[in-house]
Amino acid sequence: MGKTKVAIIGCGTIANAAHGPSYQKNPDVQIAYCVDIIPERAQALKEKFGDESTIALTDYHEMLADPSVTAVSVCVPNYLHNPITIDCLRAGKNVLCEKPAAVNYDLAKEMANAAHATGKVLNIGVVNRFNLAVNKVRDYVMEGRLGEVYHVYCSFRAHRSIPGLGGPFTTKELAGGGVLIDWGVHYLDLINYVLDIRKVKSVSGACYSKLAANMRDYVYEDMWAGPPDYQGVYDVEEFVTGLIRTDKATISLNGAWAENIKDPNSTFIEFIGDKGGIKLNYGGGFTFFGTKDGKLFEETPDLSADELQRDMFYQELKAFVECAATGEHIRSYVDNNLITARMMQGLYDSADQGREVYFE
Repeated sequence: MGKTKVAIIGCGTIANAAHGPSYQKNPDVQIAYCVDIIPERAQALKEKFGDESTIALTDYHEMLADPSVTAVSVCVPNYLHNPITIDCLRAGKNVLCEKPAAVNYDLAKEMANAAHATGKVLNIGVVNRFNLAVNKVRDYVMEGRLGEVYHVYCSFRAHRSIPGLGGPFTTKELAGGGVLIDWGVHYLDLINYVLDIRKVKSVSGACYSKLAANMRDYVYEDMWAGPPDYQGVYDVEEFVTGLIRTDKATISLNGAWAENIKDPNSTFIEFIGDKGGIKLNYGGGFTFFGTKDGKLFEETPDLSADELQRDMFYQELKAFVECAATGEHIRSYVDNNLITARMMQGLYDSADQGREVYFE
């Protein structure tokens, strides 16, 4: 069997940081197309991760006509996830679409429906499902070491880290939202995966856009995806808070691209059970708290630096290529991510309506 031919649509940051190098490292993969509306970016990705046979394009429709391409990474801005993914699925391609699935729940469900109708694989880029520490936490929960997990608290807060002020990240029409859809999607999906949540009962949330209401007054030290475009738009939230009731546990959250608190330990998730609890440092290790022989105790599993830094993006993309060949629905399959999309939609709807929202 020959190599799997893949195409990368969108040759920006995530394509260069994750998709390009992961495909290049996989001996069973050939990057056949690099596609971007900016020709220089498509060419640069080809030269960095492709080979002499790789084709750089500005129109992904040309790639769709090539039947030899069976797998596609969609790495474009959020508002384009839905149309490009559905075009690829209908052309007979399997797709890995970066998170979030779409700018809202209805569009994410459309993408899932297209995958069901075509029979092709659609995975979402929820890379924490391939993180070693996260999977060990899931094992603890599934083994019953925490007992009944009745509440989860998550914090994804930063001091002054609004990305690309005035650009696509802060324009609701393009991104769908701010810190919740950009950072919160990872935390909520991680929780859903660890607990195997299948139902959202109700959601209450509030969103705030305060610190950059006047963009020129926003003070910062550095800016990812910057510099600011003061002629652009800032109509998304930089702070979100909420309470979610599910079939497994309640979830409370506080998230901020920017707040007037500086705390180096503000990105974590706490799983609280009646037999034990876990504090997971996002992107790092975790500590288990419990009782033993009538005494309190705690343990921090000895995860080596190599284990913690294991390339979860490589594992995610390798798994995608494998299930594209077999048709298997794995942990990152779109249906497993829809619950996350529903939670985020509930938080935004609750914030807009100023009340708790309920689901059937």
